Amino acid sequence: MNKKRIVITGIGVLSPNGIGKDAFWLSLKEGRSGIKPLTLFEPTFFKTKLAGEISDFNTQEFINYRDLQNFDRSTKLVCAAAKLALEDAGLTISEENTEDIGVVTATTLALWNIAEFAKEIVQEGPQFASAGIFVGTTINTASSQISIQHKIKGFNTTISTGYTASLDALRYAVEFIKLNRVRAVLVAAVEGLTFAGYVGFYKIGFLAGLKGEEISCPFDKRRNGIILSEAAVVLVIEDEEYAKKRNARIYAELAAVENSFDAFRATKYEPKARGLKETMSKALQNAGMQESDIDYILSSANSVIQQDALETQAIKEVFNLYAKDTPVSAIKSMVGESVSAAGLLQIAAAIGSLEKDFIPPTINYKEKDDACDLDYVPNQSRQEKVNHILINDFGPGGNNASAIIKRYGGG
Repeated sequence: MNKKRIVITGIGVLSPNGIGKDAFWLSLKEGRSGIKPLTLFEPTFFKTKLAGEISDFNTQEFINYRDLQNFDRSTKLVCAAAKLALEDAGLTISEENTEDIGVVTATTLALWNIAEFAKEIVQEGPQFASAGIFVGTTINTASSQISIQHKIKGFNTTISTGYTASLDALRYAVEFIKLNRVRAVLVAAVEGLTFAGYVGFYKIGFLAGLKGEEISCPFDKRRNGIILSEAAVVLVIEDEEYAKKRNARIYAELAAVENSFDAFRATKYEPKARGLKETMSKALQNAGMQESDIDYILSSANSVIQQDALETQAIKEVFNLYAKDTPVSAIKSMVGESVSAAGLLQIAAAIGSLEKDFIPPTINYKEKDDACDLDYVPNQSRQEKVNHILINDFGPGGNNASAIIKRYGGG
C-alpha cells in the first residue's frame, strides 16, 4: 500500500463573496453572502433574479487579456485562480521541474463559447464564423490554458462529472502523485455563469424562487431550490517530501478522498443516499479515523428539499451517536451552487477553518425542518479549533464524493 502523504501548499480562490483566500475566509467567518442581483446578463424574462456572481473581476489584473480574448469567462476565471495558487505556493515552473507537475481541471457547464459560435453561424453565416471562438468550444479549454499560461508539461486532464467533479479531480491528482507520475498537481475547478446555463437550470425547475422565496437556506424548512453561482478554485497539492524539499508552506494534509456512483436514475437522487454513505465510510476507513475523530462536516447541502434531508440522514447513519455532536454547515448558503467548482470551494473553506480556527455558519437558517435535525451552526460562525474535517459532495444523477483534510503535524 502506498504510504505517500499528500499535502496542500497553495490556494487560489475567486468566489462570489471574495477574491483571494483571505477575503473568502473573512466573508465566511462573518457570514457574508455573495448572492446578489444578476448583472452578467439581463434577467428580465425570469421569475428569478439572483445568482452567486463574482464581482469586480478584472482579467488584466491577473493575466494578459490578449492571450485569452477569445475565451469564455470560465477560462479567464480559472487562469486567474491558477496564478494566485502558484504565487501562494511559491512554486516556480521551470524546464527542470515542468515534467513533474500536472494539471487536472473540473468543469462541466462550458456553454458560452458553444452558444456564441452557434449564434455566429446563424447570424453571420458559416463563412464568417470566428475560428478563435471555435477553439474555445472544447471542454478541455480551461485546463489547457492553465498549462499554456504557466508552461506545465506533466499532464493535463479535464474531469466533467457535474456536482462531484472537484473531488473527482482531486482524487485523480492524488492517484497520479502516488503512482509517481508527478510530484505536484494544480487541481482546478471552475464554473462561470452563462445565460445558457441559467436558462437550463431555470427550465428544469431547479432554481430557488420558482416555488417559494428566492433564497439559499440549506436545512431550513423554507428551502425550495438552488441559487446558481460561479467560482474558480485552484489548489496546489504535492507529495510531502517534495513540499518539504522546497521549503513550502503546508496548509493541510489530504487524508482521504473517495467517490462512488449510484447507477440509479439520470436526474434523480438515490432514495437511501447509498453512495454518499459509502464514500463517507470509505474516507474514514482510508484515513484511519473513527467517526469521533471528525470535528466538523462541511456539507453538500444546497437548499434543495431532498438533497439536504438525504445528507442529514446519511450523516446520522454513518456517524450514529456522534452525529448529534458533530457540527455540520453549508457554505452554499453564502456562495450558492457552483456545480463543478463546489467541492474545491468547500476544501478551500475547510482549510480556512484549520488556519483561522472557526467553523463557517449556515446562514439564512430560520425555520426548523423535522427532516433536518443536526447542529447546522446557524447564522453565526463558531470560534473553535478543528483538526479533522469531512467534506461531502453529491447531487442528482448518481455521483457522490467525500474527502477528509486534517491539520498538518509534520513527522
